[in-house]
Amino acid sequence: MGRRGGPAEVNAGSMADIAFLLLIFFLVTTTIETDAGLDRMLPPIEPPDENVIIKQKNIFTVNINKNGQLLVEEELTNLKDLRAKAMAFLDNGGAPSGDPLYCNYCKGKRDANSSDNPDKAIISLKNDRETKYATYITVQNELVGAYNDLRNRESQRLYKRDFTDMEAEYLNPETPESVRDELKEKVQNVQKLFPQKLSEAETSSSN
Repeated sequence: MGRRGGPAEVNAGSMADIAFLLLIFFLVTTTIETDAGLDRMLPPIEPPDENVIIKQKNIFTVNINKNGQLLVEEELTNLKDLRAKAMAFLDNGGAPSGDPLYCNYCKGKRDANSSDNPDKAIISLKNDRETKYATYITVQNELVGAYNDLRNRESQRLYKRDFTDMEAEYLNPETPESVRDELKEKVQNVQKLFPQKLSEAETSSSN
């Protein structure tokens, strides 16, 4: 006895629609990882002052070799001690009383052989071309952390609030405009007390 009809067929008419919906689903739900860079706000371009003389004592040098070792002010230093050393330099206030550069809010040792004033203090960072990226970022974080710790101290003194919290709220686009206007002045006032002057010297090559 013969079979009735032909073989069973699968209706593939909607397969293209299903595949398209799956494609949209995966595009919407898939997370693409991106490398996080350094969060830096560059200063506006200004013409350089003429005859600017920077005293060596106002420069805090940090060198990173290819092995991740730190040479801070010509002294081998552990990473865990970097922030404290940077803070001591920035907060030194070495200019004597009566000098226009005298810092009345500095709480450092006031060593005449170290930085005169936070406004004059510059941190110079230099790394080797073979320095690991993770080490470079960690050193950057410690140096920026030194500025933030000192800014938090002064912000607490002036406004009873951490600078980092105020800055985060000020930069938050959801913060009301009236609050942002009030925070802007406070943030700028604290930044002026310890301006972030972090300079990166030209990268060196290993021999």
